[in-house]
Amino acid sequence: MCGIAGWLSYQRDLEARAEVVDAMIGTLERRGPDDSGRWIGRHAALGNRRLSVIDLKSGHQPMTAESEDGTVVLVYTGETYNFTELRRELRSRGHSFRTESDTEVVLRGYLEWGVSVAERLNGMYAFTIWDGRTEKLHLVRDRLGVKPLFYYPTDDGVLFGSEPKAILANPLAERTVGLTGLRELFSYTKTPGLAFWEGMREVEPGTVVTADRSGIHARAYWTLRTMEHTDGLDATVGRVRELLDDITARQLVADVPRCTLLSGGLDSSTLTALAAGQLGRDGERVRSFSVDFRGYTANFVSDGIRDSPDAPYVRDLVAHCGSDHQDIVLDARDLADPALRAEVVAAYDFPPCVGDMNASLYLLSKEVRQHSTVALSGECADEVFGGYKWIHDAGAQKASIFPWLVQGAGDQTVDPFERAFNPDVEKALGLAEYARESYRSAVAGIERAPGEDDREFTMRTVSYLHLTRFMQLLLERKDRMSMAAGLEVRVPYCDHRLVEYVYNAPWSMKTADGREKSLLRSAAADVLPRSVSERVKSPYPSTQDPLYAAALRDQTRDLLARTNHPVFDLVDRGLLAAAVAEEGPATTQGSRSALERALDLEAWFDAYAPTVRPY
Repeated sequence: MCGIAGWLSYQRDLEARAEVVDAMIGTLERRGPDDSGRWIGRHAALGNRRLSVIDLKSGHQPMTAESEDGTVVLVYTGETYNFTELRRELRSRGHSFRTESDTEVVLRGYLEWGVSVAERLNGMYAFTIWDGRTEKLHLVRDRLGVKPLFYYPTDDGVLFGSEPKAILANPLAERTVGLTGLRELFSYTKTPGLAFWEGMREVEPGTVVTADRSGIHARAYWTLRTMEHTDGLDATVGRVRELLDDITARQLVADVPRCTLLSGGLDSSTLTALAAGQLGRDGERVRSFSVDFRGYTANFVSDGIRDSPDAPYVRDLVAHCGSDHQDIVLDARDLADPALRAEVVAAYDFPPCVGDMNASLYLLSKEVRQHSTVALSGECADEVFGGYKWIHDAGAQKASIFPWLVQGAGDQTVDPFERAFNPDVEKALGLAEYARESYRSAVAGIERAPGEDDREFTMRTVSYLHLTRFMQLLLERKDRMSMAAGLEVRVPYCDHRLVEYVYNAPWSMKTADGREKSLLRSAAADVLPRSVSERVKSPYPSTQDPLYAAALRDQTRDLLARTNHPVFDLVDRGLLAAAVAEEGPATTQGSRSALERALDLEAWFDAYAPTVRPY
């Protein structure tokens, strides 16, 4: 895993601007702490910060291929899990290799197949190729959007980077956020291609963006398509298990220590159990890590979303599969540390505004990184197999809005922070209508399978929205928080073969036993203890410690004392003061969210000094 950045300019001499290129690359040091490299030509500059995972000694980037017609240069981040098969095929076609890295396989694959090499890759990746033979720059992103890649068109080319910070380090990029960026931030969805910063774009999943002298052009090489599912239930369960076995085996390949992130839920427990079995055949124990909060289990109170703490189920799974396990226990007060909040905001390059989960995931990643470089995570199984409670809510299924925005039933959006905006800002944002417009756009292209009835098509629509809109938020969080700690997190449930297959399985199969995630539960039944197999969905934990809420109130009082702070160009001071005034044993969730988001905004304004234009 790495961070990549660069600059294409047809009118500037970039060899004379090496310092700017180095500054762009330098912003990504946390993504790639092991090595750094750059290639600069007259019109193109490509750089890389490397986290060494495969072929530690020889995988230096950028990688180049020289010819009489020009130089081809590649910078790459991520992992290609079928690189050994592709290397074998390329050797049969006459290619020779200097390294054992997957990066060189991608480079040689481009020389053989052009940008169509992306269609042959199985993995999570984002890469950029400068082809000096054609003077074209290609930006390529994996099918599901696991790895990020941003770009910023200029008057004569483009800037690009794994994170916005790399682009913002170039003086051509303006630090401006407009209405669209704010709407995306506060509408709890992620529209493919849009970025928070004005003028910036994100390469859409499954897309190649090509920049040349005529401009910038995008081409999708993969989309989530509707296909007829002809397998019966038993065959479908068998195929899911076959895929999971293959995916886990491929994603355990690394030349560095690897582990699993274990919550005691069905998703991560399945991966941990499968990894334990596969590594055990070679006499190796899988390492696993889980996150907990001091006093969380003993004082747990069901909040309607989380029905049970994770710890008992983690213990059951560890005892069952024999993993070498470690609990990472966090202090709730640390989660409210302003310095930690600043690090989280710096990892995102915008205020994430989703509470304590980012902070705890970042602290977990930092601790895991002390022991392992690669971790397998159960992220995205809920989107693939249909695990969230709201997916099974009749009101959410029928609403003309994204299902995760529906409160209870019907068509009411969950938008507690909208009520904390200044009235003019709230009116300008129009978040409810923006969410509806985004929804209408998202569902417009969903294909119906032959003979699919209304109920099945409704659930296909729900699945499509989660896979293409909601899942991107979770992948973004996982990438930023783990890579800020130099930890590569792999997400087996995002293997495109599994996603395509399960997406097209009928909803009646996905709920065959009357519960959520029936296919996954059945496919993994033989490797899990009954307690874990029967456990209902429980989201990533969030602290319930009243000391956390108290710390938020104290810090918000300090913010309220900053009379002219730009936060109050957006946030209503009176409403924020009212949220602070809630002095119960634990601040209510709505008020707590308002405090967390205001403090995130404060940290972002302080660090980035942006120009914000909500009108």
